[in-house]
Amino acid sequence: MPALENLNLVPFVSVEKMMDLVLATGTETFLTELAAYIEEDFRRWESFDKVARVAAHSIDGVIELMPASDGRLYGFKYVNGHPKNTKTGRQTVTAFGVLADVDTGYPLLLSEMTILTALRTAATSAVAAKYLAPNGSRRMAIIGNGAQSEFQALAFKALLGIDNLRLYDLDPSATQRCKTNLERFGFHIEACSSAEQAVEGADIVTTVTADKQNATILTDNMIGAGLHINAVGGDCPGKTELHRDILLRSDIFVEFPPQTRIEGEIQQLPADHAVTELWDVIVGNAQGRRSDRQITLFDSVGFATEDFSALRYVRDKIAGTAFFDNLDLLADPDEPRDLFGMLLRRQAAQG
Repeated sequence: MPALENLNLVPFVSVEKMMDLVLATGTETFLTELAAYIEEDFRRWESFDKVARVAAHSIDGVIELMPASDGRLYGFKYVNGHPKNTKTGRQTVTAFGVLADVDTGYPLLLSEMTILTALRTAATSAVAAKYLAPNGSRRMAIIGNGAQSEFQALAFKALLGIDNLRLYDLDPSATQRCKTNLERFGFHIEACSSAEQAVEGADIVTTVTADKQNATILTDNMIGAGLHINAVGGDCPGKTELHRDILLRSDIFVEFPPQTRIEGEIQQLPADHAVTELWDVIVGNAQGRRSDRQITLFDSVGFATEDFSALRYVRDKIAGTAFFDNLDLLADPDEPRDLFGMLLRRQAAQG
């Protein structure tokens, strides 16, 4: 069998290349296309090997590995969540991911996923809202105006037509930054002085705060009939955003129950509390929104299949483009069994 060339090289999408790819595609187009991949993989949910993410928790944050496979491709993401990082000029969340060929075990893609995670989280939120939000929704409140907020706004604009935003953050400068960043995209934006003001008149409420604690961002009296709640910020044990009474009034939709019951808003409820899996709604096994007065809650914690979808999308998107570099990542000796000989030949070449 003839030797294969360049087995050592793996396509690598750096932060710079990812930004160039998103900008060349157009952020809203990128989100729309990514959402289609995510929805497609939810439709074939039963074909995936699934496991709750492997987490290493500390007092300051969490480091997680998130694997998934459809039997042909294998993907994983390394991601952290450290809310204190902003105090030292660091990101709260950073990530990278790998997509590999199950048949050979060889990586097919290595990619930054700090930006990509923000995009896939927003795209997943919008996919869920397609099935759960009130028809004709135009107004969304975003409570927590950190790094994820603009992506959420643009995903809901691209997929649902949201064009009216009501923003609130404990830090008014975060709200102002978010408002300034989004003004060029055609939104009507109101900076609010409280969460109560932000929720007033909204069709959809997105909570996306970062503090690693049980918080009460939304109280029961703030939630009227017919609202869709997109709860994004609660994503680890001991970290929630909604008062328990809201959960008891809502129809709750989740990604992967074994993970969400540990990390999501429903960690506040008994382990047998009824929830509906999002994939069941997408394929038509279960109903999403049934009435104008129904309160729907997407208890989003982020699941590995969504990262798998994102990596799969990026791999397809960069084919034949300049939006990646080849990384010398894998040892490729002339004789596969002679790895040590490769080291000796390197030594000889150095003189």
